[in-house]
Amino acid sequence: MRSLMLAALILPIPLAAQTRSAAAPAISVDTLKSVTQELSSDAYEGRAPTTPAEDKTVAYIVKRFQAAGLKPGNKGLWTQDVPMVEITAGNVAPYVFTGGKAPVSLAYRTDMVAGTYRVAPKSAVANSDVVFVGYGVTAPEQGWDDYAGVDVRGKTVVILINDPDWQTMTREGPFEGRAMTWYGRWPYKFENAAKHGASAAIIVHDTEPAAYPWAVVQSSWTGPQLELDEKGDHLDQSQVIGWMQRPAAERVFASAGKDYAALAASAKVKGFKAVPLGLKMSASFDNSIRRQASKNVIGVLPGTTAPADTVLYTAHWDHLGRCDAVDGDDICNGALDNASGVAGLVALAEAQAKAGPAKRSIAFMAVTAEESGLLGSRYYAEHPIYPLARTVGGVNMDGLNIIGPAKDFVLVGAGKSEIEDLAKPFVTAQGRVIGTEANPERGSYYRSDHFSFAKLGVPMLDGGSGEDLVTGGTAAGHAAREDYVAHRYHKPQDQYDANWNWSGAVQDLTIYYGLGRKLADDTGLWPNWYKTAEFRAIRDRDRAGAK
Repeated sequence: MRSLMLAALILPIPLAAQTRSAAAPAISVDTLKSVTQELSSDAYEGRAPTTPAEDKTVAYIVKRFQAAGLKPGNKGLWTQDVPMVEITAGNVAPYVFTGGKAPVSLAYRTDMVAGTYRVAPKSAVANSDVVFVGYGVTAPEQGWDDYAGVDVRGKTVVILINDPDWQTMTREGPFEGRAMTWYGRWPYKFENAAKHGASAAIIVHDTEPAAYPWAVVQSSWTGPQLELDEKGDHLDQSQVIGWMQRPAAERVFASAGKDYAALAASAKVKGFKAVPLGLKMSASFDNSIRRQASKNVIGVLPGTTAPADTVLYTAHWDHLGRCDAVDGDDICNGALDNASGVAGLVALAEAQAKAGPAKRSIAFMAVTAEESGLLGSRYYAEHPIYPLARTVGGVNMDGLNIIGPAKDFVLVGAGKSEIEDLAKPFVTAQGRVIGTEANPERGSYYRSDHFSFAKLGVPMLDGGSGEDLVTGGTAAGHAAREDYVAHRYHKPQDQYDANWNWSGAVQDLTIYYGLGRKLADDTGLWPNWYKTAEFRAIRDRDRAGAK
């Protein structure tokens, strides 16, 4: 789950844009409570894909979809197989850096974590030259290449998290200033390192630019790791990928006789040149490999007059499963993240079915392996049941508002698609206003399942309650958000609480309902990306082909 969307600056909508939609069937709070409580109970062991807990999770979601009134969404089946390969690192040796003033050994879990995308029984690098490549960005459109003039084939690259301009407090800059772009996300950095032939790629963790503490990295990067099972076994990827804490990186740089802070500062400037550190790095671990299909769960409310056109609602059902224990608890239950989103999916299915079929089909999809890199949604987007060219758009839900009603509604990644404009009247109808993201540096737009569809041209709404709570205002909203990130996000403490306030979730779900119904009933609507959006060209091409 990427961080929930929150707001700081409130932007009013002109009165002329305010319209009120027809009354929707009530969103069931009982459904929200019962589904969230069930899926986040210890009986589901944290809902890790390809474990016995998956079978129980999938069966429960199918049962709730059936009871809601949906039909099987995959040619008579409730599920879509997603081929997975599970890689579990064992016998993980410390990262060892030699050749400097003194050897530096980084301990697994506390100083560093390690993994690989490669499906191979062992991962190792030995005495690999170490190169600092700044933010690891290759952006031709900006004339920016952190790999320019250096050959990193067979070497270890050390990379900073986020974008070079992340400390700019506005959204102005080559990489959108404070807002994180795709270049700032860790999957991009590992992908780009592999393209340049690096044998190992290590990202330096720093809490502010990463937008989450080391405990999140530790829990997410230890234990079984999943990847799509594809031809070639990902052997084009680096042997070793991983993270190290900033204090550990500072020790490594000091051993090389380098000032970490000075080099990090130099990486923010266009024209930065990669810096060989004069060190050698060694790392190794064994991999146990297991191939097994996971499942996306799909139900549909077939359309009446335009059933080949589809509106999508999505939420991921998976979480981290068994994780590093905190106070003796080793189950990451994932109540907010994302049992609550699946509960919202079921509640919306109930409401849409109660209202009766729309002109277009409405599909409800609980996807797998979001926590492993959006794998379930990525697989669906690349192997769609409903052609993407005939997919109108939709809504993704990754964590509902359980802290109370908010005065504002935040559009994550605002300024990208026309679906935002279609949502705004439903926000105004509730007497709420549109806010902006409080923490755009967290890169929320690129951290949940809507991104898998966006990359292939389908506009999906990613939005929800901001920080300006009806009770307590922005101070209370911000405090609640930060408390969750610090103490529960990706930890065993993300557990169901009977005292949660679901009224804000009902507000947001009512907006999602209205937007989905409008998209499904107005057959002339084909929302597109704005002309400046990076996904516009593929949408134009697909729609032209569909016509």
